[in-house]
Amino acid sequence: MSDLSHFDEHGASRMVDVTEKPPTARRARAEARISMDAATQTLIRDRKLSKGDVLEVARLAGIMGAKRTADLIPLCHPLPLDAVTVQFSYPDSTTVVIETEARVVAKTGVEMEALTAAAVAALTVYDMCKAVDRGMTIESVRLLEKSGGRSGHFQRSGEAPR
Repeated sequence: MSDLSHFDEHGASRMVDVTEKPPTARRARAEARISMDAATQTLIRDRKLSKGDVLEVARLAGIMGAKRTADLIPLCHPLPLDAVTVQFSYPDSTTVVIETEARVVAKTGVEMEALTAAAVAALTVYDMCKAVDRGMTIESVRLLEKSGGRSGHFQRSGEAPR
């Protein structure tokens, strides 16, 4: 168990002690994909849903989710985020891709904040569109890239750096 940083040598869960680590600039990018009916994507793109601008509400929800990550994930350190962005794209007629980025100068990484932003934004799209398309699927919530800290740079194979 001691190979996993959130468990001590006896298997008890713990918050990782970052007391001695120096603060460094850290950045993480994540994404979530939502598949849906083509008609649903058209409603989103054309801002025709009665609940309002789905993507702007999802953007705010993603940013708010990132800011609350330590409240949601039990062993995460609360981080003073410097920036969170949430962007949307349409790779085809039935998919919305949500890409997030979180930045901080801190003693620990910001991957969970980027992932939480992507997941919460995706859940918000689902919530706002479920009246017209209950068959939507949130899929592939994943880390794309991270930099900073002792473990260095990670980039998912096949992803272009940003």
